[in-house]
Amino acid sequence: MKKRETETIEIDLLLEAIFRRYGYDFRHYARASVERRVRHVLAKSGCVSISEMIPRLLRDEEFFGRMVRDFSITVTQMFRDPFVYASIRENVAPLLKTYPFVKAWHAGCATGEEAYSLAIVLKEEGLYDRATIFATDFNDEALEKARGGIYPMDNIKQVTADYRAAGGRGSFAEYYRARYDGVAIDGSLRKTMTFANHNLVTDGVFGEMHLILCRNVLIYFDRELQDRVLRLFDESLVRGGFLVLGTKETTCFSGIEDRYETVDAKAKIFRRRES
Repeated sequence: MKKRETETIEIDLLLEAIFRRYGYDFRHYARASVERRVRHVLAKSGCVSISEMIPRLLRDEEFFGRMVRDFSITVTQMFRDPFVYASIRENVAPLLKTYPFVKAWHAGCATGEEAYSLAIVLKEEGLYDRATIFATDFNDEALEKARGGIYPMDNIKQVTADYRAAGGRGSFAEYYRARYDGVAIDGSLRKTMTFANHNLVTDGVFGEMHLILCRNVLIYFDRELQDRVLRLFDESLVRGGFLVLGTKETTCFSGIEDRYETVDAKAKIFRRRES
């Protein structure tokens, strides 16, 4: 058997072991992404083969925890793709203002920067005090960073520029304070935010949301899992609610495509039809 075929079998067995032992299901993640991450874990593990890692992760929960952190995608930045937040201001906020209260879900929030970006937009649009933001991820370590709201200062100039490009109405400096070699997000932005563990692959509906953001997560899933997660979002949104995806993601060719109208094709903002 060729080495490539052997590795494929080993990875399949590894993913099955993870699912059956811990309930984390990576079996439908995009294959190329999974393979890169497994090789990365192998290189740090001290094991000589993927097969050797399987009994170790079955018995060593700490080793598995490190593996999960390596499988989690935590690349994010405040006001990433500022035109998306500008579009939320222009096309989504006016309709959210028609509700007496607003529930928003940022799924796959990683370390929280984009969840705080959404909070700032809602605050400046006069929606924050009647909004509840649920920010979720399956990576507990990332969630702890999100709850703390302390980030490196090295890219603050870029973030400030992106805030302005996103239609920021004031000074971005109002939303943080310098702390040693980092910045701490103003505590008022956490007043109506809840950070919680939620696994898009295995957990259920997060219901009655008016706005769901899940940006640059679906690209790591295969087509079957993408469709499953999009159905989860569909079941979690109120009629007329908004779904915001990553710039390379779409509802097209999914089981929910006909239930949505495109609000902004570039920003990948969709609205669930009223009927």
